[in-house]
Amino acid sequence: QVQLVESGGGLVQPGGSLRLSCAASGIIFRLYNMGWYRQGPGKQRELVARITTGGSTDYADSVKGRFTISRDNAKDTVYLQMNSLKPEDTADYSCNAVDSLRSWVAYWGQGTQVTVSS
Repeated sequence: QVQLVESGGGLVQPGGSLRLSCAASGIIFRLYNMGWYRQGPGKQRELVARITTGGSTDYADSVKGRFTISRDNAKDTVYLQMNSLKPEDTADYSCNAVDSLRSWVAYWGQGTQVTVSS
């Protein structure tokens, strides 16, 4: 059974930092491209950042320079370091895994809430 379990969300003041984690099980993690998506209140889900099996990264313009995605294949975990958080970063953040060899195979986590507010 495939599981993606996010953690690390919470309430933080503007300008603060959080690190999200997504622990995977039931997949060969190193063969999956991983991504973080978010959905804010009243908004559509959007890609925040993604990292390929080879370590290449891609970011939404709104988070470039503030967020960093990374992966630890030994721990089957992908991270999202979020710095200089803004109220508009408030959203439910979800982890996504896409099989690099079979792109139609994808899994989602349940999400973790991030609230940026003073």
